[in-house]
Amino acid sequence: MVAPSLIPKKPGDKVKTDKRDAMKLAKLLKSEDLTPIYVPEPEDECIRDLSRARETAMKDLNDARYQLKALLLRNNIRYKGTANWSKKHLRWLTELVLPHPAQQIVLQEYLHTVTERIERLQRLDNELQHQVYQWRYYPVVKAIHAMRGVRLIVAAGLVAELGDLPRFDHPRKLMSYLGLVSSEHSSGGKRKQGGITKCGNSRARRLLTKGAHSYRYTANISTEMQKRQEGLPKDITDIAWKAQLRLCKRYQRLIHRGKHYNVVVTAIAREMIAFIWSIAKEVVLTPVEPKLRLSRVPA
Repeated sequence: MVAPSLIPKKPGDKVKTDKRDAMKLAKLLKSEDLTPIYVPEPEDECIRDLSRARETAMKDLNDARYQLKALLLRNNIRYKGTANWSKKHLRWLTELVLPHPAQQIVLQEYLHTVTERIERLQRLDNELQHQVYQWRYYPVVKAIHAMRGVRLIVAAGLVAELGDLPRFDHPRKLMSYLGLVSSEHSSGGKRKQGGITKCGNSRARRLLTKGAHSYRYTANISTEMQKRQEGLPKDITDIAWKAQLRLCKRYQRLIHRGKHYNVVVTAIAREMIAFIWSIAKEVVLTPVEPKLRLSRVPA
């Protein structure tokens, strides 16, 4: 399978026939100008759809919270507690009385929407965890789970989006696939590098940048991380600890050099995927037997 959008095409070629297409594809295949694509299994696509549905539910919940906060700010009502959207905060919201009955109805509708979307997110979280435990890539998800900033939801989302990580020969190819490498426009003796290319899977890139924020603290093995690493081989835990030592130091070094916060997080995310690739190579998966596709024979 190849990517249709990456097939080279001449601007002046206005004649298209099956014979010309077949000849052009044969020539491009011989010259290695066709870009192959990875085709996931149907089971992998199902987990990916569930993971994306969970992300959509989280986005909808945040939108509902923003609308409710905007209503309170317009009425100069501020919560004086510490933890927003906790049980105490929700009880405080139910006890509010706005000056106009119409605004009170809007407040109740917003609260009802937030409650519904919280329950929806919890249902999808439970279902995703249940399905991931039965997935063939669960050993990879559990191994990646040992990394700092990569919990079960993030690990399942990464594996669902990227599939078979060891299919990349080198982690630099995986970085390029995710669009985490710098763009470049060089000519002659001048070399000019810009921002990241942002090509490839944007959702996997977004999950990595979320996990990269946790490396702003010093390296440490917390109780929760120690529980996540229980039962894993020593080689995998060593890679996770090596990644934490390197990325925490690199984060602080880039900050002290005056780099922008977003640039630092992107650099950490780029190196995170290299360590995740190394961990995935250590996991041995059970080979999947190919399924026969029977075609219907006309009578």
